[in-house]
Amino acid sequence: MTAFAAAATGGVRVQIRLTPKASRDRVDGPVSEADGGTVLKVSVTAVPEDGKANAALIKLLSKEWRVPKSGMDIVQGATDRRKVILITGEPGDILARLEQWMATRK
Repeated sequence: MTAFAAAATGGVRVQIRLTPKASRDRVDGPVSEADGGTVLKVSVTAVPEDGKANAALIKLLSKEWRVPKSGMDIVQGATDRRKVILITGEPGDILARLEQWMATRK
């Protein structure tokens, strides 16, 4: 089970910590936060202005997870480093896809 993702009504909620203005776009993987939670650490080269970093985040995750961009939405933290993304769809299928993705990253 991925600690940064959980089933929710209509899909899966994914906890993200975004770093804008990075040297390259990349998904660093799950990290523990000071509050005891786990988030997926992601870096993008886009600047945090006019939603550019958020758009880059959605584009990167869409490509990584092979999920359509239209099926992903930032539901919490649009102007914050910590974000929650809702991936719309069948929670079991999405969680299985994320598990498979995590297994290929090791």
